Amino acid sequence: MNTLDQLCSSSKNSFDLTAPQDQESLIQLVDQLAPYPFAEVERLALNGNAPLEFKLAFKVLASRRFVEANTRPLKIGIIFAMWGEQNRLLPKSGDNPNGEDLLNVKLRQLDWLFKNSAIDWRLYAVDDGCPYGSGRIAREIIRSSPLQEKVSVVFLEESLPAGSGPLRNLASANDSRKGGAIILGCQKALEDGAEAIVYTDADNSVHLGQTGLLLEKHLAEGYKVVLGNRKHEHSVLVKQESRWGIGIKALRHMQRMVGHSIFSRGILDSQAAFKLYHRDVLEKILEKPSVYDFSFDSDWIACTLALNEPFAKVPFAFIDSFAESASIVQGPMTTWETLLKGLVTAVRERGVPYNEEMAGVIDDHIDSSKDLDVLINHLPRELEAVADNRLGDPAVMSPAAMAAWIVAKKEEALQNPA
Repeated sequence: MNTLDQLCSSSKNSFDLTAPQDQESLIQLVDQLAPYPFAEVERLALNGNAPLEFKLAFKVLASRRFVEANTRPLKIGIIFAMWGEQNRLLPKSGDNPNGEDLLNVKLRQLDWLFKNSAIDWRLYAVDDGCPYGSGRIAREIIRSSPLQEKVSVVFLEESLPAGSGPLRNLASANDSRKGGAIILGCQKALEDGAEAIVYTDADNSVHLGQTGLLLEKHLAEGYKVVLGNRKHEHSVLVKQESRWGIGIKALRHMQRMVGHSIFSRGILDSQAAFKLYHRDVLEKILEKPSVYDFSFDSDWIACTLALNEPFAKVPFAFIDSFAESASIVQGPMTTWETLLKGLVTAVRERGVPYNEEMAGVIDDHIDSSKDLDVLINHLPRELEAVADNRLGDPAVMSPAAMAAWIVAKKEEALQNPA
């Protein structure tokens, strides 16, 4: 057994987003892997049996490798929205078991990746009207950070109402659900001269040491839109799908039918919070955003397609930060109601082809998240044996059949209330 094999076999098969020692161990492993032939590290990492830590280290190594070799200057903004992050912002403790120290972790990851490189970066943490003081806590945290000059903490409510610009149709921070905050972060980054933006989630689910994976597609291959893709066979995905009932398959069928223009282009992970947009495209998107909620990803992608802008997809590593997820706190079906209705709005506003009949079914039969609560633990017979890659095909289950199933399930719920 050679040393590289030993590094692989001795790597951990877990990664705790709340543990500083796991963050440190990962970077140590990346440094240990750097001298070895890249192809050999890749071969081991892409083996399905490789330990989680080794697979994650490979993604970060590939990113760092590009950043170190790149000589083209670029100024980027990295943006995330905060709502209900009062616990994950702080370190883990006995009183705070889900603490991730997320702001300091992000800063350290970015500083490590871009140190002595041609990339100039700034992090934008945007309070999305958080009732628990996420923005205030973030400002307290950065006061003692050696990287405080590399981060801006911004409050959406301080920019509203806006008489002009992309936030002009957003009445208050209470009407934003992530999208408004990300848009404000983009505005601030563009005002600061950023040539491209990357956005991510507030939690530590995406190790930002991977940002070079996006930049490689942009700088080396010329793509102005780069979409992270957790569905790719070379991605690393640790996700608690058990949070959904069996009816999630029906919701995805509806989603992909409406968003045919998106999903037929192989964008099966439209909600991945790891994307890059060059300012040329971003400025077009921000001329008239169609939504300010969780569905903004679909709106931005629909605009990209409407502009006929080429895009790239990149596999990356994602470790679900489940316990404090906003979709759990606010209700997963509330999130899915937002995603479905926002998608309908986006494809209509951006003028890309979509299944109008299925969009009409959502308009007529999904009045609120309570309707999705009724559906989520049931699955139509037509979809039971259907492979994931066939979801969204009206030949599998038509909009009319879907409408009939929804009506039947809603009637059953009325007759048999829990």
